[in-house]
Amino acid sequence: MPSKQIAYIGLGSNLGDSVSQLVSALCAISELADTQVLKASSFYQSKPMGPQDQPVYVNAVARISTALAPHELLAALQKIEHYHGRVREGERWGPRTLDLDILLYGDESVKTPDLTIPHIGMAEREFVLVPLFEIASEMIMPDGSPLALWVSRCSLEGLRRLASINEQAAH
Repeated sequence: MPSKQIAYIGLGSNLGDSVSQLVSALCAISELADTQVLKASSFYQSKPMGPQDQPVYVNAVARISTALAPHELLAALQKIEHYHGRVREGERWGPRTLDLDILLYGDESVKTPDLTIPHIGMAEREFVLVPLFEIASEMIMPDGSPLALWVSRCSLEGLRRLASINEQAAH
């Protein structure tokens, strides 16, 4: 069996009941073969990237342990998105029921037409960096700088903490 890697998954939704979509997605990720969700961040509300005439997003980040290779994990995450009604057509950064992105996968770097790890643009996305910092504050980023430095450089405008997964489950 392949060795397990620690990976970080970004979760987002702005169509339907976004909080329920993220809770359901975390459950689905935990049910993947040889994969465990180790920790999930609080949920955060954020302004949409791209077109502003769409609902606000709910975002989170999960730390997982998985024996799935990067492309196997990508395929599994896309199946979860599809199950949640995600349709991959239309405008870039448009509204979606569920978006699951592999942010980091161990120390690996992947650059293929369908997958880039570390996730491109991560350094400018407060809705990724703040939840990631919440669950991995001591992380050193691929460029060798502390995650805290990346967070200090991003705008927090429009980002609002909603609740942790445990607080969500209690309701």
